[in-house]
Amino acid sequence: MATPKTVAFYTLGCKLNYSETSTIGRMFEKAGYSEVKFQDGADIYVINTCSVTDFADKKCRKIVRQALRHAPHANVVVTGCYAQLKPEEIANIEGVDLVLGAAEKFQILDYVEELSKAPGKGMVQAGEVQQANSFVNAFSFGDRTRSFLKVQDGCDYKCSFCTIPLARGKSRSDTVENVLNNARAIAERGVKEIVLTGVNIGDFGNGTEVIEGTKPKKAAMFIDLIRELDKVEGIERFRISSIEPNLCTDEIIEFVAKSKRFVPHFHMPLQSGNNKQLKEMRRRYKRELYDSRVARIKELMPHCCIGVDVIVGFPNETEADFLESYRFIQGLNISYLHVFTYSERANTLAATMPNIVPMQERRRRNEMLTILSEKKRRYFYEQHLGETRSVLFEQHKDKQLLSGFTDNYVKIEMPYQEGLLNTIAPVHLDAINARGVVAANIQ
Repeated sequence: MATPKTVAFYTLGCKLNYSETSTIGRMFEKAGYSEVKFQDGADIYVINTCSVTDFADKKCRKIVRQALRHAPHANVVVTGCYAQLKPEEIANIEGVDLVLGAAEKFQILDYVEELSKAPGKGMVQAGEVQQANSFVNAFSFGDRTRSFLKVQDGCDYKCSFCTIPLARGKSRSDTVENVLNNARAIAERGVKEIVLTGVNIGDFGNGTEVIEGTKPKKAAMFIDLIRELDKVEGIERFRISSIEPNLCTDEIIEFVAKSKRFVPHFHMPLQSGNNKQLKEMRRRYKRELYDSRVARIKELMPHCCIGVDVIVGFPNETEADFLESYRFIQGLNISYLHVFTYSERANTLAATMPNIVPMQERRRRNEMLTILSEKKRRYFYEQHLGETRSVLFEQHKDKQLLSGFTDNYVKIEMPYQEGLLNTIAPVHLDAINARGVVAANIQ
């Protein structure tokens, strides 16, 4: 019997990418491949890329080099958003054998088979790397305590800085029926928490796939989906990965506040606390709407964690604009920030805008907001010290410890106890330790 070929994966970017990488991994497993750790050397390396920032592009090149150091004769496959947007650029990276865009990545085994027949190491590029416009369901399993479940893909928004619509195509969604089936399959595998993922999940229902042989019916909306998911047995927690503020309706907020399974945690991208920048970014709201969403969440769930995406150094952002944005964010009752330094992306409107902010200034503004984020996070943690909250226990890098998150996304550490991994139990939140997380003890 021949030794099975080995495959290793590396994922860059968002939770949606992790769900898709895991699905591709199961495809390889069914085809008889053996998955190995990245550093152990594999016959085939699959790198699933992101292209939100210039850093993600550079990271892709670095990972290709690392793969070939671990296994010089391996075949390297690059897929994902970067592959969709710049296939020729990736094809010119030394060591890359196969480039697959959004439409081809779920047919990866067919292309890999052709690659194995090719004499020597030759570039095989999948067609024209066409844009995908059909929905392919995906979820992660096996490498994490929680599972990332893809419910939506693509985006119809035209934000001036973003390449994601170019990479992933139009907004489209799975059916409620398929999502529920996937959630039940995840529950059967013993997973306790599902994170709902997509490019713009609040747009769920737009472009829903119609099951062949059924009559067309009014597409379900995101609120309809989460109401049905709340009934799925076996999953103790559902978490919404990210939702646009204009789509985070009062109805959704009120549902989460009453739900026993959807946890009190929202991540809403703001991008700027200045209405001038929001308009130039082509965002679909003003900061006043964002402020009202945060206020409503905190009114119903004072303990709720709220995360925020912010971009600094957008073209035409003056120092006065930035300080206005900073003060607005400082006054928001939010829990942490994901701060992105603006980087020019090809084929976006923002890349053609005047009054470019110098990179050194962009980095300074990033550092200011990063410090503010740490202060916000610490204050949020301090508010909950002395409480007892449920935690999903996860593996810690230190084998003598366990880590995990409370329902409202407070990160904890505690001494390792046998049998707690991948279980949910109440803990007492004692104090913030030197690593900035909360030391806890089982109740």
